[in-house]
Amino acid sequence: MSNGLRALLRGAIDYAGLFPPAGLDMASAVSNYASYRDGTHAWALGRFVVPASRIAEFESAAAGLLPPAPSPSAWRVAALLGADPAADIRALGELNCRHAAEGEGAVAADVVEGKADSVEGVERLLGQVPSYLQGYVEVPIAGDPALLVAAISRAGGKAKVRTGGITPDAFPKAADLVRFIRACLSVKVPFKATAGLHHPLRADYRLTYEPDSVRGTMFGFLNLFLATAFMTDGLDDRQAGLLLEERDGDSIRFDDSGVDWKGRRLGLDAIRRSREAGIVSFGSCSFTEPIGDLESLGLL
Repeated sequence: MSNGLRALLRGAIDYAGLFPPAGLDMASAVSNYASYRDGTHAWALGRFVVPASRIAEFESAAAGLLPPAPSPSAWRVAALLGADPAADIRALGELNCRHAAEGEGAVAADVVEGKADSVEGVERLLGQVPSYLQGYVEVPIAGDPALLVAAISRAGGKAKVRTGGITPDAFPKAADLVRFIRACLSVKVPFKATAGLHHPLRADYRLTYEPDSVRGTMFGFLNLFLATAFMTDGLDDRQAGLLLEERDGDSIRFDDSGVDWKGRRLGLDAIRRSREAGIVSFGSCSFTEPIGDLESLGLL
């Protein structure tokens, strides 16, 4: 594996096995996460994603799998806020207090994610997030999200974008996704993506794991991370749209000093800057599928 790929995808895959299309039970999802943390490709693993309403169930399922406390490698949790964000945040604070009492703790909820479709909604949501949590706000992108992203910036939050789902109409247009990325980069708001990013490259895939699943055109996580990285380095929106829709894996070449795409070059420092200032991670209900596809492409 090249240093270029590692820089682009280190800690990038937030494991969301509880959610469709995988839809695993808590015990299975937690067991998987523990296994991935101990596996060869743990370098690419991010947070465990769980509804805040199920945090007690998560804690119970994880009890026998957590590292001994105090731990320099605590499990990190991203919790999805529900209808009562204040109650959810209290529950997360109690989780953190229980484990902080044991030193650094074996698990910590340090990210919360919610949704808003108005400036007032962004301000209301992030106004409830305490300083020990990082708040992400998922915003719609069919229209120009610039005002919403600017509100996220003022409130010290980060953004979130939905890049697909289990039906074809859940996938945004490439131009809308480019506009969202540009809005985030313009006001220095890092973001994460979720849904429909199981595979590295743009192509037509089954949208669920059912044998008779509908097929649709999905974005590739490599396309998204590279488009963000090159945009951070000055790529214009038209070229970024072409990169989001790139299907030819041979046009992307990683090595130990960076990555090339059709004559354009990014070094390791530029890639790392894009992860800090641009795209943070993507949520996936599978960890093995993205990793397996990277192996099939000869990148791992």
